Amino acid sequence: MHRSSKPVYLKLRDIISESILDGEYAEGDMLPSVRAFAVEQGANPLTVAKAYQGFQEDGLVTVKRGVGMFVAKGAKAKLRDAQRAHFIKNVWPPVERQMNRLNIRIEELLEKEA
Repeated sequence: MHRSSKPVYLKLRDIISESILDGEYAEGDMLPSVRAFAVEQGANPLTVAKAYQGFQEDGLVTVKRGVGMFVAKGAKAKLRDAQRAHFIKNVWPPVERQMNRLNIRIEELLEKEA
């Protein structure tokens, strides 16, 4: 699925997921409130709430009633594993096919980085 064709709540989940993976939010850190994140992203608060609900269902956040949502222990590892599996299954195969078509070797790419 092309990123721009994703529903808004999934795009919002991606933003938070990337923030956790990039270390902007560590385990135990409080996430922005639904209202604050909605304003920041120009999104409807109900859409943000739906995105956050998915994180809660997946065990990636914990909720402290009246306080907020916090990144759960192990969330970064869970997200990394899920994104890695998605990459290997969905992203890598077309990249690999294109590399083969163009006769690009991984070693060649690694040499350019060094």
